[in-house]
Amino acid sequence: MKRLFATLLTALAIGIGGGAPSAWAADDKPAAAEAAAPAAAAAPAAAAAPAAPAAPAAAATPVPNRGDNAWLMVATAFVILMSIPGLALFYGGLVRSKNMLAVLMQVFVIFSVISVLWAVYGYSVAFTEGNAFFGSLDKLFLKGITPDSVAATFSKGVVVSELIFVAFQGAFAAITCGLIVGAFAERIRFSAVLLFMVLWFSLSYLPMTHMVWYWTGPDAYTTAEAAEKATATAGYLFQKGALDFAGGTVVHINAAIAGLIGAYLVGKRVGYGKDSMAPHSLTMTMIGASLLWFGWFGFNAGSALEANGTAALAFVNTWLATAMAATSWMVTEWLVKGKPSMLGAASGAVAGLVAITPAAGFVGVVGALIIGLAAGVICLWGVNGLKKLLGADDSLDVFGVHGVGGILGALLTGVFAAPSLGGSGIYDYVANKVADNYDIMGQVMIQATGVGVTLVWSGTVAFICYKIVDIVVGLRVPEDEEREGLDITSHGESAYHN
Repeated sequence: MKRLFATLLTALAIGIGGGAPSAWAADDKPAAAEAAAPAAAAAPAAAAAPAAPAAPAAAATPVPNRGDNAWLMVATAFVILMSIPGLALFYGGLVRSKNMLAVLMQVFVIFSVISVLWAVYGYSVAFTEGNAFFGSLDKLFLKGITPDSVAATFSKGVVVSELIFVAFQGAFAAITCGLIVGAFAERIRFSAVLLFMVLWFSLSYLPMTHMVWYWTGPDAYTTAEAAEKATATAGYLFQKGALDFAGGTVVHINAAIAGLIGAYLVGKRVGYGKDSMAPHSLTMTMIGASLLWFGWFGFNAGSALEANGTAALAFVNTWLATAMAATSWMVTEWLVKGKPSMLGAASGAVAGLVAITPAAGFVGVVGALIIGLAAGVICLWGVNGLKKLLGADDSLDVFGVHGVGGILGALLTGVFAAPSLGGSGIYDYVANKVADNYDIMGQVMIQATGVGVTLVWSGTVAFICYKIVDIVVGLRVPEDEEREGLDITSHGESAYHN
């Protein structure tokens, strides 16, 4: 009988559909919320793949599904690949040869430092219950998390091992910080980069993650009253109902506005607008963009937290939206400038990846194609027309691509998540079905609120952090060091030897 009972439980767990983000420690106390596919839940409801009615509680601690665990491990490795070497090569190829090694060093070391800080206190602040903006310090140094600890997925009663959930989210934190360096590349002190990242990670990335992705999980949503109480413990933007499947606000807009503020405060590169500052290796940039595209499947599809249909949808949307954006950017550039460029195609691909991120598991294929089409055209304007209007030397167009693409994707998520347009809608965990009467304009306004909060919070925190760094170590290298190149002057090495 025991063997038969275990078999029935396993079959039931496999049959349950997708849900919303959450996580618990092995003692069944709320500990962490979804991963990258968090916003999937709006207030008492969440949008993701349909979930079946919760199974009767037969065991104190659900057992992780091995397939889900395996997929999340692979997805985590994919996200790490996005940072090193993907982002490093993409950015490195775009700077001048005398600064190639410096950019590689910044991305590599930022990934390392943020990974450590994530384990020390980052995970605890982001994914434990506290208030609407910050979690607690209950899990400093991953206290209490063992191989038996579990984190919930988007489905009631379905869990993954909490340790791999920690790693998956840590990889997100690391690449978000790495994205910022492209805005002030080629003229900032290495010590300033590191100090700024520690401050900004602590005061902007962690609270934004908590605001958007923390909640107690789908199993708490049993009745309307229970759902109301559970939602009251969630992050601020989660309570508002903001949808962000894999990081449009948390990652891209958050990093982009921090980068733009940095570009203003660090100042323009010596010779900007006069000297040639063309990318030194578009070959490296193309390789980096390709690795980013590859790794982004883990970024977006992994955010489903389960190896299910929602992950498949996010995978296909990531593939097609990116292809469409690369094509639309290239064609638009071809029409405007007379020639299609490799830089344009690669930039378009990244724009598509950024724009589809918040929408990946919420929209249908047609919605993804439209988002990709719009991203290619609008982000091309972002790195040309908007950049001129802003007047900042955003070296590698962090705001033009990640900021503009992230805002576009966040807003269009509210449109194309509508079931009438092929989207998944908002999932009601109390009724265990997709909620009726999806309000497109209402959801777009909620999405706009999320965008606004992210811009104001991250922009304000970034400004303060840059000012602190400038006082403590100074933001910018001396002009003679900048002219010689940061490879030699900051690190005593060269990426290339003649």
